[in-house]
Amino acid sequence: MAIPLSYSWRNLLTRRATTILTAGGMALVVFVFTATLMLAEGLRQTLVSTGSPDNVVVMRKSSETEVQSTLERQVAQVAATQPQVALDAQGRLLAAREIVILISLAKRSSGAASNVVIRGVSPVSLELRPQVKLVAGRMPEPGSTEIMVGQSVLSKFAGVALGQTLTFGQREWSVVGVFDAGNTGFASEIWGEAEQLMQAFRRQSYSVVVAKLKNYDDFDAYRADIESDPRLQAEVKRERQYYEDQSKALSRFLRVLGISLTAIFSIGAMLGAMITMYSAVATRIGEIGTLRALGFKRRAILTAFLAESLLLGFLGGATGLFFSAFLSFMTFSTTNFQTFAELAFKFSLTGEIALWSMGFALFMGVSGGLLPALRASRLNIVEALRSG
Repeated sequence: MAIPLSYSWRNLLTRRATTILTAGGMALVVFVFTATLMLAEGLRQTLVSTGSPDNVVVMRKSSETEVQSTLERQVAQVAATQPQVALDAQGRLLAAREIVILISLAKRSSGAASNVVIRGVSPVSLELRPQVKLVAGRMPEPGSTEIMVGQSVLSKFAGVALGQTLTFGQREWSVVGVFDAGNTGFASEIWGEAEQLMQAFRRQSYSVVVAKLKNYDDFDAYRADIESDPRLQAEVKRERQYYEDQSKALSRFLRVLGISLTAIFSIGAMLGAMITMYSAVATRIGEIGTLRALGFKRRAILTAFLAESLLLGFLGGATGLFFSAFLSFMTFSTTNFQTFAELAFKFSLTGEIALWSMGFALFMGVSGGLLPALRASRLNIVEALRSG
């Protein structure tokens, strides 16, 4: 014969103060745990959505990032003119020779300097990135020292508003446009003309070639043509895979840090649940004896107290998950370990993260309630009735 779940719930309501405190401690741990996973997932989604499935990135062999890569002009020419490269409506090859450089700008909030990616683009770069839309001002004029900035750069850095001037590469650059790149890494970049930036920084080589293929399945043939030529010393990745690789180091760091902190905090939460449940057992010894005298087995007592601790975990988990969901409206900015540049991204809550968080909360509940439940189930009937 099983003890109904309402019995466990009623006992939690009877001890409202301790229930709220214990569930609150668990909620705090779940909040930290969920926030960390949301941060790592937001970073991954931001970088993955930066890449397009039909685009490929050509870099120097063994380069991990665009910043590290250099492609000589003749190598870029070969990569941009392969037969697998698609054409636009005007018959132009959809292959952009780009240069990626880091510059230092002052943050609005603190005035501290931080690295920002400035991307030198080609005329077809916008066609390759349909997620990039001009939202204010105009496009930079060809052959000029004009630039446009992403919305994340505009919101977080000083001196980059429309009409303002930046000085870098021994030149002055006028901000003439602001672009929206959605939830992608491009929103944290500044764009200008590649040839002008190469002259300003005394560069003779491009960083990468970004090309759109005629067909998705042309990737293997394109990669084979590029990587099999020993003169090029280049490698090819799908653009989406390239950006996903960029997220791994920082995402792994965030997960390890978050899980380490959560593990420490969870010990306190489990001890709190254990103390609460031991207190419940101590104040209900007579009640437990009565239940045993009425014919309820040890297993039923054990299950009832475990159900009580599980309910505590559920309340804490649901509360922590509820408040962490509001983080989805916030934007977080940090330095990407791969590029050493500032990157803005949002917290992202997924169904998988919610399940992990609730599972973790229930685990804390069971871990904190197991020993008190065992003690309750092993009480001697006669001694329990006498104590009551």
